[in-house]
Parts: sequence; structure tokens; C-alpha cells
Amino acid sequence: MKACEIPLKITAEGKIELSDALLDLLPPGETVRAIILVPEPADHKEDAAWSRLTAAQFLAGYSEADSIYDGV
Repeated sequence: MKACEIPLKITAEGKIELSDALLDLLPPGETVRAIILVPEPADHKEDAAWSRLTAAQFLAGYSEADSIYDGV
């Protein structure tokens, strides 16, 4: 089984719009399986929180003694 990850657009009528490139990959008359991933609003907040935590933890490990390497 071959997997293709392609962003799709939902039309104003609530239908999935397939690009011509994707249609060329789909075998006519065959049954295919689809997995639809929808971002949740909480995902954006969680991603931002992880980014802040990562930056804070990285900078917490920085010491003034490390500044000797800044000019290299």
C-alpha cells in the first residue's frame, strides 16, 4: 500500500476538493482508504507552550562562562 500526504481544501459546500495531481495518483474504480487529520485549537496552544519551554530550558543551561565561545 502506498501512502500520499497532500493537503486538501474543504469547499464552501463542505466537500473535499482533490487536486488534479492527486487524481492522477488514484486508480479509477478502485477503493482507497483515507485518514483525515484536523488540527485542534488546543494543538496550537500546546505547540507554543512546548516552544517556550524548550527555549527556556535551553537558555537555562547557558552560563556566562560559555560566552568565551561566542567570538569564535
